[in-house]
Amino acid sequence: MQRALACLTFTLLAVFATDLARADTVGDCHIGAYRLADGGLVDVGASDGDVLRWRRWDGESGALHPGAGGVWTSTLGWTDRPDGKHVGFSDCAAGDISFDGVAGHRIAFDVTETTFEGQGVKLAGRLVLPKGAGLVPIVVLVHGSEDFSARDFYALQRLLPAQGVGVFVYDKRGTGASAGKYSQDFSLLADDAVAAMREARRLAGARAGLIGYFGTSEGGWVAPIAAARAPVDFAIVGYGLAVSVLEEDRSEVALEMRLKGHGPAEIAGALEIADAAESVFASNFTEGFARLDAVRAKYRAASWYKDVHGNFAYMILPYGAAEIRQKGQAFIWGTPWRYDPMPVLRRETAPELWILGADDLEAPSAATARRIEALGARGRPFTVAMFPGAEHGIYEFETKPDGERLDTRNPDGYFAMIADFARAGRLRGSYGDSVVTPAAGP
Repeated sequence: MQRALACLTFTLLAVFATDLARADTVGDCHIGAYRLADGGLVDVGASDGDVLRWRRWDGESGALHPGAGGVWTSTLGWTDRPDGKHVGFSDCAAGDISFDGVAGHRIAFDVTETTFEGQGVKLAGRLVLPKGAGLVPIVVLVHGSEDFSARDFYALQRLLPAQGVGVFVYDKRGTGASAGKYSQDFSLLADDAVAAMREARRLAGARAGLIGYFGTSEGGWVAPIAAARAPVDFAIVGYGLAVSVLEEDRSEVALEMRLKGHGPAEIAGALEIADAAESVFASNFTEGFARLDAVRAKYRAASWYKDVHGNFAYMILPYGAAEIRQKGQAFIWGTPWRYDPMPVLRRETAPELWILGADDLEAPSAATARRIEALGARGRPFTVAMFPGAEHGIYEFETKPDGERLDTRNPDGYFAMIADFARAGRLRGSYGDSVVTPAAGP
């Protein structure tokens, strides 16, 4: 669950596929950030099933599986392949760890649990600050489209405070301990984000330094709206988009078809299918079925038809109109399918950092990078950081023979980039293999 998910895919799967398992290790007493004897940092967080998820500041990650004698064995990234690391924990009260032979101790933070008023609902949040009395920058984490608790699964709530940057994490409406109905209404969610930012500032009091947002995936549409509604010092977008939700799907369809070796004619046919399916979504499953039936009949026998996918279009292709109508009723969440983010972005005055993956299939980044870099070239305070070989979630990956991707880690420099921008509203130096395009003006 703690992996970043595509902007809409996770919640769609809950409707159009089988039930998703929700067994996890939330509440395990070993969860925490640990400072190692060699000065390194490792975070241990909740994950699915009976495993824990570890992360290093340089982006390395793995899954911890419980074993005999209290020894946990690690597998590389999300591959389920052993990586040779072994981890041991002391009793929970002592807070000690042995990570791959290096001793460490759990880091203590100043943590404040809270409930606050969003737009008409009570939201559950948590402020995590490094110990001390001095000013600290604060990052408000803005959800993607996932429907689980950010407070339970977001590792940045510990990784960033361990490096001197405070975090406010909250469960978006309809998830975790927050009230209300799950929504993908960007305007409504932006109002909630503004309320979260104000609550973070209130709780931090005299310790509050620079404050801003980090919105990921769907949160990349939400965070800039929030930044435009109430002053903040910065905004960071991770693997988000500067195009509409419908354009996201079309871009993914086209990119996937090209990667599978299809030519212009096949891609044009795939986009015709996608456009018809997307129109059904945009109508809230009330119209467009005759057109969808027509294009499916036109292309169903084509050898490439099975390769038409996208972010969400593919989910309704196997079903008839009646079943799509019935299933679709559970998926009317206020998604603004045709929302154009550019008018809001052109008005932004706070510094923004857009972190993108060059090989993102779920939210193809090329058009977004061009748009944000163009704003920066005109003197707007926008910086683009592109990580080569990274996909959605800014994950590096391996590719199986059947084309499936297995994530291995976050790239070096990704977490440091977030922390540095929160500290100063700009980047300094280099960050791994990322290609950074700063704004033209000061």
